[in-house]
Amino acid sequence: MISSRGQKAVLLAGMAPIIVIILLPYVLMISGALKGPEEIVSRDFTLLPKDPQPGNFVEVFRAMPLARFFLNSVIVAVGATALMLVCAVPAAYALGRLRFPGRRAVLFAILTTQMFSPIVLIIALFSQFTSYGLLEGARCYIALILTDAACRLAFSIWLLTGYFSTVPKEVVLLPICKPGLVTTIIFGFITAWNEFVFALTFVPSDEFRTLTVAIPSFIGQYGADWHLLMAAALMAIIPVVLLFLSVEKHLVRGLTAGAIK
Repeated sequence: MISSRGQKAVLLAGMAPIIVIILLPYVLMISGALKGPEEIVSRDFTLLPKDPQPGNFVEVFRAMPLARFFLNSVIVAVGATALMLVCAVPAAYALGRLRFPGRRAVLFAILTTQMFSPIVLIIALFSQFTSYGLLEGARCYIALILTDAACRLAFSIWLLTGYFSTVPKEVVLLPICKPGLVTTIIFGFITAWNEFVFALTFVPSDEFRTLTVAIPSFIGQYGADWHLLMAAALMAIIPVVLLFLSVEKHLVRGLTAGAIK
């Protein structure tokens, strides 16, 4: 029999390659963000920068209005997540806690929408938003928020329905369903934060660009500022990491908390 310490060692050894594969892109991103423009394209590859350039994180703000793009992404991601929750929670509560004719058909219809890529709607959405004037100036925020919320709504309803349906009616709902709510928030925010195609199509001018659209602009026709692109990409993932760290303890607490009768 292998001792518990030996089992942990075997488990850690088995997980080590997976951990390396997951962390390697982030290590390369940090390394590239700290390298100079010549070193990052040098054939003499080194994982650690020979001459670290922390000033890249300052230079990226001079190269483009990154703070403005951050704000644009925050507005869209927070707005889409909030709208998604407002629509998903009542729908999931009704589907999970109530029994009514046609309930299974509604769940099947919601599931069916997940079989189609939202991209097939992009031309129709562009036409509709243009006719309503939602692609002019700051109103493009509304177009992006509506689209991002709608694209994630079906999955959120299914996720929350599963949580709501497992809670007895005699039990207070919120403490038990907190993991579902937190998971839905994380899913909605991250997917809206990372969305690219709709942001590229619906944003009328550079002023309202989101980060996902702005960062690739470091790649030009005849070259690329890879060190600045890496620095900007690294800063772009910070809000997502902070969000997860801030809700992770609540997620664990919600999973282990008992019901309040």
